[in-house]
Amino acid sequence: MDPSKLRQKFKRFRILIIGRANAGKTTILQRVCKTRENPEIYNSAGEKVQSMIPVVPRGCSQRGVHDIENEMVFRNNPGFVFHDSHGFEAGGNSEFHSVKAFIASRSNSRRKLSDRIHVIWYCIPMDEDGRSFTEGEVKFFSQCDTGSIPVIVLFTKFDALYDDEFAELISKGVSRKDAEALAPQHAKDASANGPQLKLLYNRKGNQRPPRCHICLPDMDKDDADCGPLIERTAETLDDETLKQMFVSTQRTNLGVCIRLAVRM
Repeated sequence: MDPSKLRQKFKRFRILIIGRANAGKTTILQRVCKTRENPEIYNSAGEKVQSMIPVVPRGCSQRGVHDIENEMVFRNNPGFVFHDSHGFEAGGNSEFHSVKAFIASRSNSRRKLSDRIHVIWYCIPMDEDGRSFTEGEVKFFSQCDTGSIPVIVLFTKFDALYDDEFAELISKGVSRKDAEALAPQHAKDASANGPQLKLLYNRKGNQRPPRCHICLPDMDKDDADCGPLIERTAETLDDETLKQMFVSTQRTNLGVCIRLAVRM
């Protein structure tokens, strides 16, 4: 479909982002939308309810304050609409059922395509406090039926694993220079055989395993590259119209856009 006609018919691409507090969700969305600003937040009636994301102290919860139906939009790229689920990591029944009902509602084929959730990004931080799955994460991947919506797991704060691998290499007599160069790949190799992936892709225990996962280190840096996330997300979209919509909406990486357009 011609991009201009596509934009007239489907004005927005909708993403549900799930993850613990301090998982780096807002930072990732800022990188994807190529902005440093916080999103504007609108309720289901289209009324602005909040222009800033509140800073939540580590260990505190936003439960009871947030509405998953609210839409987060960055002025720099209004073609993306994000929904966020707060307070889900604790695994409470009310939070879980709210997310489950929202996904069921937004995956309904009777809804307009532009109102459905098109992809789910599930953020799991890999810093020291977050390497064990929470009850909420276990419950989501074992009980939540996401239907045809592709789920991509984003391992955030992945660079925290570099320090562990760096120390391990140093203990084996590797020079500091070589250890710094080798640590990122060693971290990826270690995570590939780690318990997180075994749990995610255990089809016996998971009703809906994710389509794929991606490691996102260094997202706190201004030059962080979201290209791999954009490319992987596009690859998971089975519907060609949605894939075109996603590619035309993203403004992070022109090279990625061109490569995806050629493949289509």
